[in-house]
Amino acid sequence: GTSFWQHEPALRVVLSRFPATLLLSATAIAIVIVLGLAVGVLAAVFRGTALDLLVMAGVGLGQSIATFWLGLMLILLFAVFIPLFPPSGYGSPAQLVLPAVTLAAYYVAVTTRLTRSGMLEILGQDFIRTARAKGLPERVTVLRHGLRNALIPITTVLGLQIGELLAGAVVTETVFAWPGVGTLVLDAITRRDYPVVQATIVLIALVYAVVNLGVDLLYGVLDPRVRVR
Repeated sequence: GTSFWQHEPALRVVLSRFPATLLLSATAIAIVIVLGLAVGVLAAVFRGTALDLLVMAGVGLGQSIATFWLGLMLILLFAVFIPLFPPSGYGSPAQLVLPAVTLAAYYVAVTTRLTRSGMLEILGQDFIRTARAKGLPERVTVLRHGLRNALIPITTVLGLQIGELLAGAVVTETVFAWPGVGTLVLDAITRRDYPVVQATIVLIALVYAVVNLGVDLLYGVLDPRVRVR
């Protein structure tokens, strides 16, 4: 349909804002993959140490903090007290840092916890002990044999998180005045611009479907045993 407010095709209005949300979500998911996997593996390898306890405390904190509060605190700390980054806006890499970190924080905690638990289970398997007995370096044993076998459930969660990041960026985009789909749909709901709301929901549902298909195809790459012949 046509937007009641902007008098343009609703899908065109949504697609004009989609690149900003895609940039924010892609940066956030990159942070989630890098930090979540790395910290989760370290916590599993050094299980029971001070590092593991510190990581698990950070995980609990990351899953408990409200997104809007974290965003405001980051603005207060890194844009007001220590003016390193702009508090809002869109267009430069510096303006991307704070909203991307805010959006990624919860999902980093979830991915770290899942990676740690998956790695702990895998590192206790017989094939890991065999790899160590063969004299393989610990780095190769952990990353090539351990992490790869733990990636199936992690990949499933990461795939779902991509869709959630696109759909759940409303709060983050509002706090940082980011001109993406989140702020657009919030304005559309306020103005009762139903065609824009419907177009946004359809687009997000399509992204979910595409991401889930990609995750299913990735299973065969990570684990040849699940390939359909």
